[in-house]
Amino acid sequence: MNTVNDTYHSLLARHDAMRLRRRLLSPSGAGQQAAEGTGAAGATAAAPQQPYDGAADQRVITDHLELVTPFEDLITHLYDAMFAHWPFLRRLFPESMEFQRKHLEAIVWYLIENLHDSGAVAATFTRLGRDHRKLGVRPAHYRAFEAALCEALRRTAGPRRHEDMERAWVRMLRFAVAAMVEGAEAALGEPAAWQATVTAHDLRRADLAVLRVRPHEPYPYRAGQYASVASPLLPQAWRQYSLACAPRPDGELEFHVKLTGRGGVSEALVAGTRVGDTLRLGPPGGTMTLDDDDLAHDLLLVTGGTGWAAVKALLQELAAGRVAQRSVHLFLGVRHPSALYDAESPSELRRRYPWLRVTQVLGEGPGRGEYGALADVVAGHSDWSRHLAFVSGPPELAGPLVARLTAAGVPAGHIRHDPLPERA
Repeated sequence: MNTVNDTYHSLLARHDAMRLRRRLLSPSGAGQQAAEGTGAAGATAAAPQQPYDGAADQRVITDHLELVTPFEDLITHLYDAMFAHWPFLRRLFPESMEFQRKHLEAIVWYLIENLHDSGAVAATFTRLGRDHRKLGVRPAHYRAFEAALCEALRRTAGPRRHEDMERAWVRMLRFAVAAMVEGAEAALGEPAAWQATVTAHDLRRADLAVLRVRPHEPYPYRAGQYASVASPLLPQAWRQYSLACAPRPDGELEFHVKLTGRGGVSEALVAGTRVGDTLRLGPPGGTMTLDDDDLAHDLLLVTGGTGWAAVKALLQELAAGRVAQRSVHLFLGVRHPSALYDAESPSELRRRYPWLRVTQVLGEGPGRGEYGALADVVAGHSDWSRHLAFVSGPPELAGPLVARLTAAGVPAGHIRHDPLPERA
């Protein structure tokens, strides 16, 4: 990082430390929040006295959705307004805004489509607030975002704009922001981001690298989770990568990174990173983890591409004594046997994990295994309705798999998959 960014993040860390100290010394955490203006009320406006009626706002927003969709213009107007009125906020964002715009569009659609389930939305944005600490986001920034959103709604809808629509959008935003502020406040005791030194950089193919890093502070995570990673080559650009190992005694972490585009984080990590470099890590996230209750079920693991990273971590955790007497079946999808950049061959996996059944699914041959689309092979192989399924891979692999498993009778609550955003 350059000196400006180092100074900026040092100031943020000092600010968090002072807030945490005041919070610990305060006899009333809620009173301290009110004094600092960092609770839900301080983030935007006075907190509502009644439970939030997300379903009502959802109806209003969808009734007028044609005025602001597609969202490209709305998001362009939003960032234009925010950077025009508060130019210092531009430093919080990467130089290229393309990925950020797509990410915000996905978040807006998620909010609108799930607003009726306020509990799920609150849980999602609580986690997002914890994660956004790594960007240096503060409650004052949310207020600027709200003002920019209102301006963008007016510009996009034009003379047909509807005041009820605007008020519904603002209530939706404030509800999400309140959850984000709560998540950020609850995480004051942990770093906003972790520094980690690259200890190994193994280029398995021209477009794929396996990285090992050692965090400078303990990094608490669980097998199956992912972490956001930033390179000093692109300081404010973050991408999520699965952690490819269960927690280790030496604290080292492993990431599998495939080059997915030029000028992005994946290129910085694959082509521009060397042993000794320092990366930044955001807090771990994801739901592809094994709880004690999960071991009452037989397990189905399905993976392809670098989705192998999360499954590799889960297998390591299971091998550490969590298998019990349950059946574990792995479907390993590969375009060609030569595409196994890290995974051991099926026969080697069976020797290493005697309790594991392995089916290799090939897109083309020659090789030992079944041929066809991974979703078709898995769905037609057996009745998985009593299994707990873990699906790990790119969206084009995971989407059809989740749909087929659901159609085949696997309860939605028994399918674990973290739909990671498009990577670059």
